[in-house]
Amino acid sequence: MTTYGSILFADHVPTETAEAVRRLEAAGYLEVGKTNLHEFAYGTTSENPHFGTVPNPRAPGRVAGGSSGGSAAAIAAGLADAALGTDSGGSIRIPAACTGTVGFKPSYGLVPMEGCFPLAPSFDHAGPMASTIGGCREMLEALVPGFTPTELELEDVEVGIAWAEVADPLVRARVEAAAELFPRRRHIELPAHEGIGDGFRHEVADVHRELFEEHAESYGDNVRAKVERALAVTDAQYEVAVAARERFRERLRGAAAEVDLLVTPTLVCVATPIGQDELVLRDTLTRLTYPFNTAGWPALALPCGSAEDGLPASVQLAAPPGEDARVLAAGAALERALSLD
Repeated sequence: MTTYGSILFADHVPTETAEAVRRLEAAGYLEVGKTNLHEFAYGTTSENPHFGTVPNPRAPGRVAGGSSGGSAAAIAAGLADAALGTDSGGSIRIPAACTGTVGFKPSYGLVPMEGCFPLAPSFDHAGPMASTIGGCREMLEALVPGFTPTELELEDVEVGIAWAEVADPLVRARVEAAAELFPRRRHIELPAHEGIGDGFRHEVADVHRELFEEHAESYGDNVRAKVERALAVTDAQYEVAVAARERFRERLRGAAAEVDLLVTPTLVCVATPIGQDELVLRDTLTRLTYPFNTAGWPALALPCGSAEDGLPASVQLAAPPGEDARVLAAGAALERALSLD
């Protein structure tokens, strides 16, 4: 069964294999199971009212992150070597950060989305999740024919450090310590990504409009509230958001023009306790991941040590579209340095 985390699809059997899955199978990857997720991939905690809450093997009682929480949890528990995730606002990187695993959101459009149930199509990405950078890189080679990985050392790139000051104290300390392993670094200011949310919500509304009209009562309370808000977005509000998104893309590229890649926290905090209101929590958990969905930039989440409550902190590396190989190579160099530190 492929349920999309929804009770509406509890008995759904697809007639075709998603293109990304087909490519992985062709490369020799074996399926060991399907994983739970936040309902319709529209959430940050993977607390699913229909199929249960995804546990966090690294932190019992804490969320595994979402929406691809089951994929991250399976890797953290040693049940799978790698997994496929989707990411519209952080849904690969948030679970990776919460579980101390690695997640990579490629450039927009690099990995095919055919056969995946959409959330907000111009924000949606698919990508690899694994316990190491190497696992993600190998998976991306299978997902993207012709993708050529590269190698580099930390001194080969100049990085711009941003957003560390908004993170909790120990998360900030771990991320800044990781950033200091890059010999060529500077602190930079990145633009705010305000006024874009209505664009995302308008796309969600287009995806769910007919299904929700007929089956609203079968949506869980959390996702129902978000879809109702999405359906209230007007065409005029959407146009304003589209313009704000374009301005943000231009400003982000300008702010990062003099560095090779960005280094930020993935999350401002460690995995949060289960049972909090996700409608309140989601802005906190997507604060530093969502901008790179907006811009379509490749972004990597890599564990970088223990932070608050002894739980994993995660550092995020990002670069302009098309720089996937550089992000992964820099992540691999940082991973090696962290293991020696």
